[in-house]
Amino acid sequence: MLKVVEGDRIDSVSWDGLVASSPVASWFQTHEAFCFFDRASFMEAFAIGVENDGVLKGVVVGYVQKDGGKVKQFFSRRAIVNGGALLAVDITDEELRVLLKALKTKLKRKAIYIEMRNFEDYSQWCLVFEECGFKYEPHLNFHLNCEDWGMVESKIGKHRRRYIRLSVKNGAKLVESPSIEQVRSYYSVLYELYRTKIKRPLFPLSYFEALYECGSCRFILIEYEGSIIGGSVCVVLANRTVYEWFACGKDGAYKNIYPSSLTKYEGIRFAHDNGCKVFDMMGAGKPNEEYGVRDFKAEFGGDLVENGRLLMVNHLSLYLIGKIGVNLWKFVK
Repeated sequence: MLKVVEGDRIDSVSWDGLVASSPVASWFQTHEAFCFFDRASFMEAFAIGVENDGVLKGVVVGYVQKDGGKVKQFFSRRAIVNGGALLAVDITDEELRVLLKALKTKLKRKAIYIEMRNFEDYSQWCLVFEECGFKYEPHLNFHLNCEDWGMVESKIGKHRRRYIRLSVKNGAKLVESPSIEQVRSYYSVLYELYRTKIKRPLFPLSYFEALYECGSCRFILIEYEGSIIGGSVCVVLANRTVYEWFACGKDGAYKNIYPSSLTKYEGIRFAHDNGCKVFDMMGAGKPNEEYGVRDFKAEFGGDLVENGRLLMVNHLSLYLIGKIGVNLWKFVK
């Protein structure tokens, strides 16, 4: 018999087992990730699962996020599912339908839209997603195999290798055991990037302070002359994948110092040293659109993949108004 379960009512042992066996598992769909999101005061976490005769066949973990004051929150409320759904290798179409319909019912009044940001290939289930109201949108990413370190280094572009060597030669270095104060300094660099270039809201400092305490998280920070000049947050799905999250660097601020390049290199090395097969760069923009970040990431030799995103719009008029508002917000900033 099919049964929908939510939040803490999902058996954690079964959940961990599904993560271990699923071909589309990511850290963002783990019980640990759900508990982490659930502790954040500025978002509303959700976890919905489907069981068949007591066997857990699928889980969706995400959060509802809002921005700004009351009016902006009303038009910006959206549900984000990083990594896509966690699905058993043998999940049936009917089991998946039940899961997706339960997700829609749960979020219909809470979120204008639901966006699944896939990190793996969901093409075998695409018809069921479409049937349940999810529209596929192309989106690119880079996956880098980290198993053979010699091969990893050989695939890095020569200019990027030069920038890494120059950075180290001139005094930039990885912070081996970052302090919370160094994490706060990194956040300042990241915040400035979001304010001036990305022009999107950034999670508050408290979120990164909580990540500092998370067992599956590692801050890759770059120091130069006693100051943090760049870095990233990496989260780990043990023995499988390292996800590079929130990368930044003060490129151009210092002669022959390239913190963004050194950050990514050290993140890849962290993945290799910790027995992970894949370094996931978490996004490379849309196909057929110029995107400087994609060009930068390509120089590290990963495989360009298109796993796309799945979008369900619950309230079309509010969705369209919200898109206009986001574009205006970028312009005025």
